[in-house]
Amino acid sequence: MNIIAIIPSRYNSSRFPGKPLVDINGKSMIQRVYEQAQKVKSFSKIIVATDDIRIEVHVKSFGGDVMMTSFEHQSGTDRCGEVVRKLTENYDIVVNIQGDEPFIQPEQLEKLTEIFIDEHTQIATLAIKLKNKEDIFNPNIVKVVFSISGNALYFSRNPIPFTRNVSTENWIDSTSYFKHLGIYAYRSDILRKINTISPGELEKAESLEQLRWLENDFKIKIVETDFDTIGIDTPEDLERIKGY
Repeated sequence: MNIIAIIPSRYNSSRFPGKPLVDINGKSMIQRVYEQAQKVKSFSKIIVATDDIRIEVHVKSFGGDVMMTSFEHQSGTDRCGEVVRKLTENYDIVVNIQGDEPFIQPEQLEKLTEIFIDEHTQIATLAIKLKNKEDIFNPNIVKVVFSISGNALYFSRNPIPFTRNVSTENWIDSTSYFKHLGIYAYRSDILRKINTISPGELEKAESLEQLRWLENDFKIKIVETDFDTIGIDTPEDLERIKGY
């Protein structure tokens, strides 16, 4: 399979402007993400997709491949779609690696791409079993439930499933809860299709783009991982991971 990894990277984050360029132990965040992706042997190409000249210049300074994309994209998936449309090469699989995941593990990305050996896989993403009961009720942690064949049934900011007749204190011990990790892989033709779909009621309600795909009958395969990603959304997150 011919696989491209795309790292969407936006400068004007509302909670942390300029975060792709912040220093983490001597290297920028975006360089760390790029170098983690370089460790994945199955990737034929890695490219940063940005809308800011400062990020473009920086990526080129460390020898990375970069493409300027529109300011108007609302999601990383939209930005990945523009890159695929512009490239002259054809790729079977597109992996969308968030630009604020400097500690993403190559093994996670390899595991994500391996699922496409099954020709029926359209979209794949990662999930990890929750161990902390407080996380179940944190709306910033997206939960996912999936079928016995590994296809996502629903994603929510609320606790899913709702464990009836059990005290909420004991939910973590009575039922399996899974956190969604927002790293996606898509077949190229599927990416083109989902980029043409308008947000539906479910996405608008939960502010989760993957619900648009489920609502339109696309299948999302869940790949379980034992390693939680460490995303950097705020300056406070950056302080928390120093020395990691």
